[in-house]
Amino acid sequence: MTDKKPAPPKNKGGRVSTYDPYIARIMCEQLSEGIPLRQICRENEGFPAWRTVYDWMGKDADLATAIAHARDVGCDAIAEDCLRIADNQLIGEEVTESEDEEGLKKVSVKKVDMLGHRKLQIETRLKLLAKFNPKKYGDKITHAGDDVNPVVIENNMSVFGELLKNIKLQRQTEK
Repeated sequence: MTDKKPAPPKNKGGRVSTYDPYIARIMCEQLSEGIPLRQICRENEGFPAWRTVYDWMGKDADLATAIAHARDVGCDAIAEDCLRIADNQLIGEEVTESEDEEGLKKVSVKKVDMLGHRKLQIETRLKLLAKFNPKKYGDKITHAGDDVNPVVIENNMSVFGELLKNIKLQRQTEK
């Protein structure tokens, strides 16, 4: 018997996986706060590229489930963020430049609520939520034939319907 360690398995190409459960946990925490995966990977030192995370998810069903759950919670955080934006003023400066009678430039600065900016922030978040989770955050569209509104076929016998019925009866009696 030898005291040698067995040789590690040979790499079949590509890099050795850098999966780290600690990084995965931090990623899930940040996803549940509504931070997008690409931003998490880009802004945290030592984190893998977002493509690597998708590779991890493809190999580990538990990680894929955890990330899906974190994203779902993160969508709720984004929705709550919309309420916060709507409920709080965002004061900014509105700068206007003009010329007086002597041709000198006059600059006036006015502090105002940045209502247009807030509307854009909310609208963007709501549109993303509708794309991320259309069942929960999308517009409700009712189609005939779904479980709640089944297709109803009415037997409305018009003159044409009566003619077809008479023709069928004639054919049956001729046979």
